[in-house]
Amino acid sequence: MTMSETIILDINNRPLSIEIGKIGRQADGSAFVRYGETIMFCTATSKKEVKELKPFLPLIVDYRENTYAAGKIPGGFFKREGRP
Repeated sequence: MTMSETIILDINNRPLSIEIGKIGRQADGSAFVRYGETIMFCTATSKKEVKELKPFLPLIVDYRENTYAAGKIPGGFFKREGRP
């Protein structure tokens, strides 16, 4: 069973809430961050074996913003009117 922890900080008179270990338990690490109306879910995974030691951390960031979250509903002009 994974322990979950919630940290709440007050930044600029708005609460910053960080929940660790509550969701995303299959990842090696996960955090659910809330600040005002912004919500972000972060995960980190790693390989279990090390092939060779490197003097740096190879890191890949995969950012996904859903179209409806950005206020862009799929469809619209080209779907209704056709291309000019």
